[in-house]
Amino acid sequence: MILKHPLKEAYEKDHLSAPEAQRMAHFIAFAPVVFQTTRLMVKFGIFSLLRDNDKGLTIAEVAEKTNISHYAAQVLLESSLTAGTVLLNDGRFFLSKVGWFILTDPMILVNMNFIHDVNYLGLFSLEEALKNGKPEGLKVFGDWTTIYEGLSSLPPEVQKSWFDFDHFYSDNSFQQALEIVFRHSPKNLLDVGGNTGRWALQCVRYSTDVEVTIMDLPQQIAMMKEQTKNIPEAVRIHGYAADLLDIETIFPTGFNAIWMSQFLDCFSEEQVFSIVSRAAKSMDSGSRLYIMETFWDRQKYETSAFDLAQTSIYFTTMANGNSKMYYSEDMIRLVEKAGLQIENIYDNLGLGHSILECKI
Repeated sequence: MILKHPLKEAYEKDHLSAPEAQRMAHFIAFAPVVFQTTRLMVKFGIFSLLRDNDKGLTIAEVAEKTNISHYAAQVLLESSLTAGTVLLNDGRFFLSKVGWFILTDPMILVNMNFIHDVNYLGLFSLEEALKNGKPEGLKVFGDWTTIYEGLSSLPPEVQKSWFDFDHFYSDNSFQQALEIVFRHSPKNLLDVGGNTGRWALQCVRYSTDVEVTIMDLPQQIAMMKEQTKNIPEAVRIHGYAADLLDIETIFPTGFNAIWMSQFLDCFSEEQVFSIVSRAAKSMDSGSRLYIMETFWDRQKYETSAFDLAQTSIYFTTMANGNSKMYYSEDMIRLVEKAGLQIENIYDNLGLGHSILECKI
């Protein structure tokens, strides 16, 4: 595994002093406590109050304004103070830079809700998931093989946080992705793993000529039809129910473009190879396969690489037990092994996506 700048600089040697490293180790040991405290500082509106009061607030004032007990306000503020999200000056608390980012960065809030609602309880079973190669944490919600089978049956708040997380990242890349895919003016596009049809809708609105077929699990096709039933352009969106994990599932032919967005990270290397190989067999010389993923090693900023590497643990514990946010060279190796050539690689789309443009 070879890293390039800036990740090479960030990860090839220690940058912390011994006291800083020791504090980080303690911070990690108490990370679940810090996470839950911080989440409640947002939920109870304490961060917002501190932001909006330039002169700061006392513990008593925080308790009164948020309608929580003095004790509750005190333990939350003391935890937050030592975690670095608030500051204390002359008996009054103020919002720190870290707290400001937590409060105002939509990506952080989406990530926090995703971790709390979708992952938190299930992460207790990470060890079991790693040993068994199955999403053992998923049992906190239901008896499914993968989370995708149960998406339509998840509790509403869990389902919302899952889709908010999924859509937040993909939506920010759509405009640039549309420009790349429609350079070749496809008339028929196969959206593999199209979920609720957000990308398909973007396509039929971008081009009045394109017909889009979503290939996904029957449950997802049903959700897509419900989500798009009153949208005029959706008459050009079609469903093709299929289980991509079934090696006997054949890809339909006749498509100018095949689109896989945030899809292959839902599968193991063996499964990725199987899916891409079957896709390749459906292609002709004029077809192109577009794979859009957030490869952790192709990120412009180290913070993005951190987020993505941690997201891999969601796949291990909750999603399927055997996939991850991929190292790009692993994906490229599998694509080429499947008999495809990578014509172009587009990086830094949206919030950190890359697109592999492939042909036979």
